[in-house]
Amino acid sequence: MSSPFVAFGASHVAVLALTAGLPIALAIIARSVRGRAFVRAVSFCFAALLVATWLVWYWLIAARGWVSAETVLPMNLCDWATITTIAALVKPNQRSYELAWFWTLSGTLQALFTPELFYDFPDLRFIIFFAFHGGTIAAVLFLTLAGVARPWPSSLPRVVAWSLGYLALALAVNRLFGTNFGYLSAKPATASLLDYLGPWPIYVAALAGLGIFYVFALYAPFFIADRFGTRRPR
Repeated sequence: MSSPFVAFGASHVAVLALTAGLPIALAIIARSVRGRAFVRAVSFCFAALLVATWLVWYWLIAARGWVSAETVLPMNLCDWATITTIAALVKPNQRSYELAWFWTLSGTLQALFTPELFYDFPDLRFIIFFAFHGGTIAAVLFLTLAGVARPWPSSLPRVVAWSLGYLALALAVNRLFGTNFGYLSAKPATASLLDYLGPWPIYVAALAGLGIFYVFALYAPFFIADRFGTRRPR
């Protein structure tokens, strides 16, 4: 029988450390060797990990009879973040990268710290959850720290527009299928940031505002580097 998940227990902390440490180490190597072949190899490995994890997840829900609109439709923001991350890994592109950067570090990162997860390692659900979320975050960090891509001022309006588009589509899908994508219909069963944003539907509006705040906060390090460093935004 699987052990219950413990937030910030040994296995959770180990995953957090690996998610942060692995891309930093790989980026240091990439900048040291200055070889595109190494960057491409690491990028394809990350992409393969994410695709394989997704396939295993679909196999699991089919094998255990968990098939439903909630489990099959890729309508969580983390799903969209992973799709854009895979696109940026396989074929580096500014538009897919910038969506991956902002969505991953605003949405997927929250899921990594406050997962709606009930089973600990070595349960397959634990492995899938953290391979999916941690792998997406590590991949985006690697692309950024290795110098493959970075956000620019022109990224901000595009990301805000796409994010509002996701919000509208997720609300429509939730209403049509009775799902809870993006936690826009109800808060998660486990503790999360949404607990501090008021009742439904107030917290949905708060989420939209918080999302826009995250976009500017996640661009702030690059703005500071451009403002006080030698590089300037294009």
